[in-house]
Amino acid sequence: MPQTITSADVPPLVTGVNVLGCGGGGDAAAFASMLRRSLGEDGTVSWHEAGSHDPVIVPVGVVGAVNVLSEKLPNGQEFREAVGAVARWSGGPAPDALMAVEAGGPNALTVLLAALDLGLPVIDVDLMGRALPRLDQLSWAVRGLPVTPCALAEPGGQILVVDRTDARGLERTVRGFLTAAGGWAALALAPVRLSEVRDACVHGSLTRALALGRGHAELPHRPDRGAVEAALGGRVLAAGRIREVARSEGPGFGRGSVTVTDAAAGAVVRLETENEILLALRDGEVAATVPDVICLLDRRTALPLAIDQVRPGQEVIAATLPGPEFWRSPDTEPYVSPRAFGLDSGVVGFEAQTHHHDPAVTR
Repeated sequence: MPQTITSADVPPLVTGVNVLGCGGGGDAAAFASMLRRSLGEDGTVSWHEAGSHDPVIVPVGVVGAVNVLSEKLPNGQEFREAVGAVARWSGGPAPDALMAVEAGGPNALTVLLAALDLGLPVIDVDLMGRALPRLDQLSWAVRGLPVTPCALAEPGGQILVVDRTDARGLERTVRGFLTAAGGWAALALAPVRLSEVRDACVHGSLTRALALGRGHAELPHRPDRGAVEAALGGRVLAAGRIREVARSEGPGFGRGSVTVTDAAAGAVVRLETENEILLALRDGEVAATVPDVICLLDRRTALPLAIDQVRPGQEVIAATLPGPEFWRSPDTEPYVSPRAFGLDSGVVGFEAQTHHHDPAVTR
């Protein structure tokens, strides 16, 4: 059955996609506002499971620094232009449906905006299942499928089509284009039959995000550890105050760390970040890693926080949730393990994590 979204569903969906954003992925607030405005009071948009039907599908999303949207506003034609350009270049059949490039952060909302604009349905598959920083970490690339041709459309009107390169080459070209274009652009990959890529996609991420948001909506103010774990289906690593935030600037993605002292047990949890949270150390021992979801929540509201906005002194909850099943196999895990980001650690999967039975933190 399709999942129909109205403007009332946008807030829980935003919460869910921000949890899957793992502290990164970009700010979904601007796209949430655009989605509510596009839906109005009576509008709807739906997504469908990847069932037996076999549409021609186009992945869409936004790349770059979406936080600069307030400085470089969308012109409203970016997705239409990107999808049209890649369809013309590839010379294949016109798309029947859209899918998300990424399920974490604003890209889970951009596919719905594009669907409303283009009048196309959405299939609930994507190419990451959470937020990840690089295009060579798309599930199609990891499974050896081509990720070009690819079209980029930026708000100033420029359109770039990239072809005949691999995922790493696409990543380099896109980052260079974004620097010249002002920070962000809509992206569309070539139309393809769903049956040809079904096994190279992550399934059900939009449905999961909405379920996470709806579970979160039932939480009380200042929820205790058990309530957060039950609502999100995860584990709390620490609930306490941020003691230190370290950030390093340089070429590529910014690296950093956030240190939280658990108020109940006195344990020190250090989160290593590169856009997203990649690894959690509890008293020096690895407690959680990518590809599982690691996020920071505000301790009063349990709303997910962006890593680039946290400050020392904030009261937070550090939590971890199971990552997408797609990244748990021996052929896919190395592409998103800590070592894929230069961190000297193997993967500590959710099932292998030690569950610390600390007293619940309530007030």
